[in-house]
Amino acid sequence: MSKRAGTGLKTVGLFAGIGGLELGLTRAGHEIAFLCEIDPAARAVLKTRFSGIEVKEDIRLIPKLPRETELVAAGFPCQDLSQVGPTRGMRGEKSSIVSQVFKLLEKTRAQWVLLENVPFMLRLHRGAAIQHITSRLEGLGYSWAYRTVDTRSFGLPQRRERVFLLAGLNEEPWRKLYEHHFVQAPASLKEGPPCGFYWTEGNRGLGWAPHALPTLKGGSGLGIPSPPAIWLRDGSIVTPDIRDAERIQGFAVDWTKPAESQTTRGARWRLVGNAVTTNVSEWLGNLLANGHGANPENLESLQKSDPWPAAAMGYKGERFAVPTSKWPVKRKVKSIEDFLRYEPRPLSYRATSGFWERLKASPLNYPADFAEALMSHIRKTKD
Repeated sequence: MSKRAGTGLKTVGLFAGIGGLELGLTRAGHEIAFLCEIDPAARAVLKTRFSGIEVKEDIRLIPKLPRETELVAAGFPCQDLSQVGPTRGMRGEKSSIVSQVFKLLEKTRAQWVLLENVPFMLRLHRGAAIQHITSRLEGLGYSWAYRTVDTRSFGLPQRRERVFLLAGLNEEPWRKLYEHHFVQAPASLKEGPPCGFYWTEGNRGLGWAPHALPTLKGGSGLGIPSPPAIWLRDGSIVTPDIRDAERIQGFAVDWTKPAESQTTRGARWRLVGNAVTTNVSEWLGNLLANGHGANPENLESLQKSDPWPAAAMGYKGERFAVPTSKWPVKRKVKSIEDFLRYEPRPLSYRATSGFWERLKASPLNYPADFAEALMSHIRKTKD
């Protein structure tokens, strides 16, 4: 979708990370007024990749937004809302900081607000986080809509679902967010290699992803930022290069290299895992610039006791489930093995054997030939 001239929005990027939301928005023609990010390593990336744009350090020290602000974009911290985190919800120190966004909006009502986070927040504590966010937005005069989107819809072999919430002050956000309403997800891919999985798991889950990587994330079951593993067609067990991780998030190769002035090369996995996929944010940016679809149909009224669905909209205290797809567009997805550009590294003996011991002791199901591949890899890497 091409952007029409003159439709770019003056945008402030909060909790910007390495700029995944903001990079996609600029590709769609929107203009960044300033960025804010507290992590020094991520700030080093922003200062290099968004040259000439001010990067503020702490949202709590921003007195107010510029009067001309039209869009506030914020992929606020997910650690307290993630299934693999401490699950403190909106009471947690990390995720509760989204309240600073509302404090800024109290002083400057931007026309649009775009928020991003993990889908587990829709279920955690019976959806307390999304209830809090939508209630605060409505209290500020916004109507809102959100939908869960899968990165694979955009042609990238990463099974990554994220919730994107768009709130509008004077316009109906659902007419933009649901313009690309239904796209049928592809049939389930055949099990078997190549398959991505998390070698840091193995007790309660595998992150199993046929022909794709599991969700890149900032931490792991072992509490460290690390790449997932891939079981390749030839039976080998490898981990991808950080440059392919950047590509699978829609960034240019070595986008996060400036972070090495502040941290180690390995820590770049955390930055990439916490980022928004830029292909998705560019799609959202184009919808903000051009989208104006019809009102969604077949809405189902939601009561306060109802669970929060994968997509919903609301205004003035009412909320509705929206029957829409997690695949808003349909682009051909390469298998992860065909996507890789850089030589992957064999998973170490220690990592593979530790994963295999946890997996054997767990009640999890897994293919017999996957077990054979693991044992063969352990034998090959032992020496």
